[in-house]
Amino acid sequence: MNSVLKIVNVIGLLILVLIFALPYAWMISTSLKTLPETMIFPPDWIPNNPQWQNFSQAWNSGPFLHYFMNSVLIAVGILILQMLTIIPAAYAFARFQFKGSGILFGLVMVTLMIPSQLIFLPVYLQLSSWNMLNTHLGLILPFASSAFGIFLLRQSFKQVPEELIEAARLDKAKEWKIMWKLMIPMARPALITIALFSFISHWNDYFWPLVMTTNETARTLPLGIAKIRQTEGVATWNILMAANLILVLPILVVFFFAQRSIIKAFVYNGVK
Repeated sequence: MNSVLKIVNVIGLLILVLIFALPYAWMISTSLKTLPETMIFPPDWIPNNPQWQNFSQAWNSGPFLHYFMNSVLIAVGILILQMLTIIPAAYAFARFQFKGSGILFGLVMVTLMIPSQLIFLPVYLQLSSWNMLNTHLGLILPFASSAFGIFLLRQSFKQVPEELIEAARLDKAKEWKIMWKLMIPMARPALITIALFSFISHWNDYFWPLVMTTNETARTLPLGIAKIRQTEGVATWNILMAANLILVLPILVVFFFAQRSIIKAFVYNGVK
């Protein structure tokens, strides 16, 4: 019976892997085809003659290096600001009981249910009044904190035994030192997970850069890729998929190195 369950489990996992991997395999296959090959039905998964020049054509179809650097600057800038805000907020919610703490944390959780598209207009008008349109800061500032990050990090901080914190306080360690030297190292898997989710979310973000930019100054990779969807009235799917692969590759590399920390963040192992 156990052997049957293991086989069913393996088959189920393979099906899930296939479902999630299939779009990436199709993207890689299409990025290496000629334009006529992308129109063939039924489609061929393996290109007859891989067209590696599709990637250089996609890269040279616009100022992609500029778009790439903008994406890096914005995603990393948001990540740094979020770490500066969510770490002390999560520590305060996890380790201090103060008047109104429950209400404040409830308000933080409520923001998780509010889509950014619902409040973009007042945010846009405010940033416009500050002359932040077409600026990197205008794309970074609205995401300076993360309700999801505060929640996940708070849960991680609460798993640290109170005895360790009290021992540090008895040694006359200040709160910022306890947070930096004790709490952050123990919450490293959660921090890496939050950083990865933040990076992926803002690296792929299309809506907010589209709203906030009207020229090439601060435009990001997703907007650059959207500009090459059509050439001479024909959808150049091979070039578009090559551009999308360029967009996805940094995320896959980051995820590959961070996957173990993501698993640890969601599995409580206790403190040895």
